[in-house]
Amino acid sequence: MTGSTTTNAAPHGTYWPAPFATAPLDATVRVPASKSLTNRYLVLAALADGPSRLRSPLHSRDSALMVGALRALGAGVEEVEGDGLFGPDLLVTPIQPDRPLGAAAVDCGLAGTVMRFVPPLAALCSGHITFDGDPHARNRPMGPIIAGLRGLGIDVDDDGRSALPFSLAAGGSVEGGHLVIDASSSSQFVSALLLAGARFRRGLHLEHSGPPVPSLDHIAMTVQVLRGLGVDVDDSTPDHWIVSPGPVRAFDLRIEQDLSNAGPFLAAALATRGTVRIPDWPAETTQVGDQWRSILVRLGASVEYDGGTLTVTGGARILGADLADTSELAPTVAALCALAGSESRLSGIAHLRGHETDRLAALVTEINRLGGDAEETADGLIIRPRPLHAGVFHSYADHRMATAGAIIGLAVEGVQVEDIGTTSKTMPEFPELWRGMFEAGNSVPERTGAH
Repeated sequence: MTGSTTTNAAPHGTYWPAPFATAPLDATVRVPASKSLTNRYLVLAALADGPSRLRSPLHSRDSALMVGALRALGAGVEEVEGDGLFGPDLLVTPIQPDRPLGAAAVDCGLAGTVMRFVPPLAALCSGHITFDGDPHARNRPMGPIIAGLRGLGIDVDDDGRSALPFSLAAGGSVEGGHLVIDASSSSQFVSALLLAGARFRRGLHLEHSGPPVPSLDHIAMTVQVLRGLGVDVDDSTPDHWIVSPGPVRAFDLRIEQDLSNAGPFLAAALATRGTVRIPDWPAETTQVGDQWRSILVRLGASVEYDGGTLTVTGGARILGADLADTSELAPTVAALCALAGSESRLSGIAHLRGHETDRLAALVTEINRLGGDAEETADGLIIRPRPLHAGVFHSYADHRMATAGAIIGLAVEGVQVEDIGTTSKTMPEFPELWRGMFEAGNSVPERTGAH
């Protein structure tokens, strides 16, 4: 498909002048904790066999929505002083399924982890629970979760929409057993059911039937997190996951920093032909962001890992590349490809059409708005080299679109990102960290303030 557009771009809003790099950057950056891990551990803390502590967790809109959802279901979540750079630790007291909730409401915002992970957890409570979110959240795929809950015997009222808003009548327990869903639109449908499966009376044998599940790395993360808390998960057969019934062990652990959110900062090294270091990069991790080690090399950077620090140095130019299955990393990759000297093809990312916005259409629209040459394919993007010019880069209320615009602004003077505040979804500190990256090694020219 060529020349696609999106319909939910905000034509007006606050414009953030993206800092333009006049020299190669040389900076060390620390980023907040992983959203994917924080919200998985929050759900499991609510199901655990005792109180749990999350050290250095993420504090963002998505994590705050998850905390609010757990409190609505009867869990206790308390902020306590810790040693993290980006906010307090969290102490979680688990829900008590035998305590009637009565009526409860869950605000999902635009958080996929909340709208998908929380309903199976809510099914273990006792009461009438409603789910809704931001206007665009009502466009995000929810059918497999709603169908899955019904397959587990839960009464769900969605007025035939297979989307938000909906409500469920929970009776305090779930029988479990064999369940078949089509999770081809999001791996979160699998993770959501796996996270709660150990607390079903018969456990859960989840089977996927349909086109391939995207973002399998995120399911692998869920499986590893569950096993780390004593849950028995058998994933030895493709498209089948068997969770044995049993307790979820209470825990006290530190959350890894968000490697996906580290991507824009590492991309800055390529965009400015400079060097950016991220300390405390885990030697082994299930985070999809660890793929930056190989992706950035393909795009012309040198990447070194030494003493727990990942160092990325940009090459003489950004190389175009054929890359598959970049998942949530795709907007950052696309921004770099728009600055590359040769053609790039990104494939295996059709599911991004169902994320916070239709990311494929949004990326094509915004890259082309700045003079680029990008087009959609059935499952991805083609981006050809063409000089870019100043202009507004719309965010579509999508944090990864906002950071993509910031990356392009490093190399193209005069780019303004509409609604940089949408980065608060997973990284409220982004504008300050981005500015601090310059202050660490290079001055930033004075620019007109946001308007």
